[in-house]
Amino acid sequence: MMRWPEGREIETSSMGELGTAEFCDAFTAVSDEQWAGCDAIVCAPDIPAEYRARLERCRIFVTPKVGFDNIDLAAWGELGIPVCNVPDYGTQEVADHAIALMLDLMKGITFHTRELKQDPRAHWRPALNPFGRRLSACTFGVVGLGRIGTAATLRAKAFGMDCVVYDPYITNGSELALGIRRVHSLAELFGQCDVVSIHAPLSKETEKLIDAAVLAASKPGLILVNTARGPIIDLDALHDALKSGRVQAAGLDVLPQEPADPDHPLIRAWAANESWVDHRLLITPHSAFFTPESVYDMRYKGGEVALTYLDTGRLQNCVNAQYLKNPR
Repeated sequence: MMRWPEGREIETSSMGELGTAEFCDAFTAVSDEQWAGCDAIVCAPDIPAEYRARLERCRIFVTPKVGFDNIDLAAWGELGIPVCNVPDYGTQEVADHAIALMLDLMKGITFHTRELKQDPRAHWRPALNPFGRRLSACTFGVVGLGRIGTAATLRAKAFGMDCVVYDPYITNGSELALGIRRVHSLAELFGQCDVVSIHAPLSKETEKLIDAAVLAASKPGLILVNTARGPIIDLDALHDALKSGRVQAAGLDVLPQEPADPDHPLIRAWAANESWVDHRLLITPHSAFFTPESVYDMRYKGGEVALTYLDTGRLQNCVNAQYLKNPR
């Protein structure tokens, strides 16, 4: 187990009385005996091949986060080792954050705050709300109806919004269980929505999924929100769509390059408060997931998933099942 700087108590507690956790701060700090003798590994980054080759007893690898696009799933499968993630630690937080970005833009919260700081009297303009709409008169679109996408949709429904989803992988009728509508192309989704929120995983298929062609199909006045993975949106295309006015505003918690690339035209214009983008772009530092509760869940559930498998054989959240050969 890699440890968090402030201590190891949470990870240790996840072992209960059945397991023992050993902590190392770097791959090079792990001894040959530890590589050979460990029964499970909990680690956020992937284990390089040179160290995977030293594993003799390991039966499970857990990455204590949602994303697994940086894990060589096939290589672990060849070793007979299941790879599992922790998909439920920040579901509520990320859904909340997506809705918060939407509300901030649609209610002008950051806009009014910044304007009032410049001149509290002259800018006391309650009737000025650049992107304001009655939420119950708006359509909320979701790309990806997984755990977080579903949670965000339920929150939008609570505001009375008409909700529609694009997700080619959900089974027929999934949308009916939530009382929402389904479309079968991104162009159809973007063409009818006032807000689109991205909740898809990152993969070769979804990288730059939201490109210039998709954005060109947007309904006038679209607000785009991304709390999933930065590379899903083509940032160059978003720059052009914002500058042309095709997309009205965007709220981004994730970017293709993190920390933000100060030389990218969109980031540079945003940081300089250029008039064409000022008040139209919100950026947060991949912080949607973060609360003390979610961090606890992330740290505890990684060990819990590993120990449950070792103790009972019950495999949770396996993400490399298609590659898994002769599980250990």
